[in-house]
Amino acid sequence: MLPVLQLGGLPGLPALLAGLVAIALVLLVGRVVMKVAWRLVVIAIIVVATVWILGILGFQFL
Repeated sequence: MLPVLQLGGLPGLPALLAGLVAIALVLLVGRVVMKVAWRLVVIAIIVVATVWILGILGFQFL
């Protein structure tokens, strides 16, 4: 194993703070994107189920 000193010192507190802020922004954007994605999946399930049920009842779309 390499000693910690050979890997370089720890970054300063401003660099750590900037890294944590960057991670927070990525998580925030990801949360918004996932909220939109869930809504699209739910809408797609409803549309496909509706088309399927109407197909069973005799309506043809395709």
